Amino acid sequence: MTAPDPSNAPAGGPAGKWTDRLLAEGADPDPRFTLANERTFLAWIRTALAMIAGGIGLALSGRLMAAPLRDGLAAGFSVVGALIAAMAFRRWLRTERALRRAETLPLPTFAPVISYGLAVVSVTLVAALLATR
Repeated sequence: MTAPDPSNAPAGGPAGKWTDRLLAEGADPDPRFTLANERTFLAWIRTALAMIAGGIGLALSGRLMAAPLRDGLAAGFSVVGALIAAMAFRRWLRTERALRRAETLPLPTFAPVISYGLAVVSVTLVAALLATR
């Protein structure tokens, strides 16, 4: 039994990493598509950071609304931000895999959940602010 030749190893590092598994599939897509996928990933991350910052802002808002509602909304924004961040990587990976395999791109299944969820939370926030005035 001979040792594996390290010169044949993928650039990503030791075998078994997710990057190696991804690069082993299909062919390299047009770099413009990969870079567009990366920009979309970064937009999701910015959205996640904005949600988390909104949660922190609500938590620190003081006398703007009653503490239980304020804390609940703050936690909700922060949890949604964390969920968006986690789903952003999953979406990037699925899209990159589809690009490499020349398959149809996956649908943004999480987008309606985020948009409707944000709408509900925003209406709740406005109603809470109006009720405390």
